[in-house]
Amino acid sequence: MSHDPPAPQLVAISAGQFMMGESPGDKFANDTERPAHLVHLRPFALGRFPVTVGEYRAFASGHAPSDDPALPVVNVSWDDARTYCAWLSATHGESYRLPSEAEWEFACRAGSTTPFAFGTEITPREANYYYSESGERIGRGRRTACGEFAANAFGLHDLHGNVCEWVDDVWHSNYLGAPDDGAAWLAEGHPTRRVIRGGAWDYLPRLVRSAWRDGLGVDRRRDNVGFRIATSKIPA
Repeated sequence: MSHDPPAPQLVAISAGQFMMGESPGDKFANDTERPAHLVHLRPFALGRFPVTVGEYRAFASGHAPSDDPALPVVNVSWDDARTYCAWLSATHGESYRLPSEAEWEFACRAGSTTPFAFGTEITPREANYYYSESGERIGRGRRTACGEFAANAFGLHDLHGNVCEWVDDVWHSNYLGAPDDGAAWLAEGHPTRRVIRGGAWDYLPRLVRSAWRDGLGVDRRRDNVGFRIATSKIPA
């Protein structure tokens, strides 16, 4: 009987295509989300939830000892996240990795073309963020356990809010020249900065939109940045 720690739950996502970038009519769209462009994706699988504290402790036993193991892990750099994926791959004989930015957005949108997977607006009933657009504190003001909010149409949780998520791509300040095949964009750009997606528990709604993106140094660790795993091998 194997005593290997279980891998995070995965959701198989079928091949498809979508318009990546700013949503039509989105008043908060900005130049980092332009130009919107058609992307074709091969099948892949993505973590149902961000990697949890408990799952990460199987790799780094002393990480955040006071944190609830059901919370999404934070204070992990892009380098840490990649190292975790390599460890998980070696442990299970599979090939786990960070998702590409295109895979992440395709999964977040789950067939939607609106600013949020749930429509044109979002409320604290649907995602964990803190402030209204007027600056009023309306959210929890902390991380919440993975899966506490409803899944999107693909069966994935917490892509809007809770924690920002590292993806594999090098940071580019716009989509001029971006690949159209769903692969991570690794050419040129700023190799010491990688993309984060999804927004976090302490953000405004405009910063948890499906198209929102930012870049962060690969060695930076923050209390609102985590990650989820992906694989090109579709689970049975």
